[in-house]
Amino acid sequence: MANEAVLVFETDKPVPFTCANGATIEKGALLTLIDPFTVAPSSADNQVFIGIAAEEKIANDGKVKIGVYMRGIFKLKVDAGDTTTVGQDCVLRAANAIGLYDTLDDEKGLVVGMALETGAAGETVLVAVGK
Repeated sequence: MANEAVLVFETDKPVPFTCANGATIEKGALLTLIDPFTVAPSSADNQVFIGIAAEEKIANDGKVKIGVYMRGIFKLKVDAGDTTTVGQDCVLRAANAIGLYDTLDDEKGLVVGMALETGAAGETVLVAVGK
């Protein structure tokens, strides 16, 4: 998988969320909340962020639960054409990428966490997820 989140410091244990049996979710995928307590991999800008996959989920393996990190410090990829600024909130962009929070992203639930580093498009930066 491209741009997977890399756990640097675990600050909380993963929480089990529901996922579709037919879903393929790779470890380190940024996840969106699609239904009550149900997650799916992020795929676009302006999706509700819930956490990061703590394990791999193989399609049609019979599993309908996946561990999700809702807090921690992770290395995350900055989306092409976007940036992050140290101390500022960042939000979901394309699949497994983040970008700088702006006034168009003030809908509830879009914030991934606080950037701990300034980064340009395509770089990886430390982010305090779920701050």
